[in-house]
Amino acid sequence: MYKIIRFLLFMLPAEKAHGAVMFLIKSVRYIPGLPCLLKKVLTVKHKALEREIFGLTFKNPIGFAAGFDKNAEIFDILGNFGFSFVEIGTVTPKSQPGNPKPRSFRLKKDNALINRMGFNNDGLSVIIKRLREKKNRQIIVGGNIGKNTMVPNTDAVNDYLKTFKGLYDYVDYFTVNVSCPNVNNLTQLQGKSNLDILLKSLVNERKYMDVYKPVLVKISPDLSFEQIDDTLYIIRETGIDGVVATNTTTSREGLKTSVKEITEIGQGGLSGQPLTKRSLEIVRYIHEQTSGKLPIIAVGGIMTVADAINMLEAGASLIQLYTGYIYRGPLFVKKIQKAILKLFSYPPSFQ
Repeated sequence: MYKIIRFLLFMLPAEKAHGAVMFLIKSVRYIPGLPCLLKKVLTVKHKALEREIFGLTFKNPIGFAAGFDKNAEIFDILGNFGFSFVEIGTVTPKSQPGNPKPRSFRLKKDNALINRMGFNNDGLSVIIKRLREKKNRQIIVGGNIGKNTMVPNTDAVNDYLKTFKGLYDYVDYFTVNVSCPNVNNLTQLQGKSNLDILLKSLVNERKYMDVYKPVLVKISPDLSFEQIDDTLYIIRETGIDGVVATNTTTSREGLKTSVKEITEIGQGGLSGQPLTKRSLEIVRYIHEQTSGKLPIIAVGGIMTVADAINMLEAGASLIQLYTGYIYRGPLFVKKIQKAILKLFSYPPSFQ
C-alpha cells in the first residue's frame, strides 16, 4: 500500500510532498476515531519497550528527528504513528524563510535526500504558542535550537540562550544544533572553544530554572575522531546530558546518483542510506569512549530494521527516524518495535 502512496508523493517535488504529508497528518485530528485506529495499527505497546533515559520515560526508543515538524504543528499526533518522542525545530529566536527554493531533493538510487533548508521556521513566539496550546500531550518533545542565519557566530550564544529560555517550560529536553551544514559557518560552533562557551552558557542558565531539563548536543558525521574526542571532553566538563549522532553530511562519496545530477543539485546536507555506516561508526565510538555512560540518540542512515537494531546494539539509548521513514512508510516504526522486543527483553536504563 505504501509503495503506491510513495509513488504518488514522489511525483511531487520533495518539499511539496512534505507539505502534503503535513496536511494529511494534521487532518487526523479532525476525523473521529482515526487517531486511536492509527495507534492500534501502527504501534506496539509493551513494557519491555520502555526506556528510562536522562530522567525521562520513553514508551519506546523510537523518535522522529528534527526537521520534519519544524514548527510544532503535528508533534501531538505523531504518538499515534508509534513514535515515543519527537524533536521540533530547529527553532530560532526570529522567524526566517530559510534558503531559496528548491532546497530539498531526492536521490532515489541511493535511498537518500539532500536538503539545504537553512533553519526555515516560524520563530520562537509562534512555536511557543503552539506548544502551549497542546501542553497536555502524550509524547515527549525535544526542542532543537539554533541561531538566526544573519546573526554572526560571535553573537550566537545570545540567540541560543533566547530560544533556550523561551522554550524551557514547553519542551522536555533540548538538542543544541551546531552541526547543520545548511547555515553559513554554523559548523564552526563545533570548534572546541566556541562549543565550550556555548554549552557552558546554556548549562549555567539551566541552574536558574525550577525544573531540570536535559541538554544534548547534535554532532556532525564529518567530524574526525579527534574532534569527537574534543567534543566528548567538553560534554563531560560542562555537564551536558547526552549526544545526538549524527546530523547530515556534506560528503558525496560512493553515491550511485550521477555526478551530473549531484552537481546540478548543489550544496546541502545528505541523509539516508549513504550515512548509515558513518553514523554507526560514530555511535559505537562514542559508546566505547564513554564506557556506555553517556546517553546517545542515534540518527542518520536508519533505513532498515537491521540498521535500527545495529544502532541499539552499538550503544544507542534511543534512535530517531526521518529519511528512512519517508522511504519505508508508517509501518516502519512497528517493524522496529517488534524486532526490539525479540532482541531486548531487558532494556538498558540511564538514571
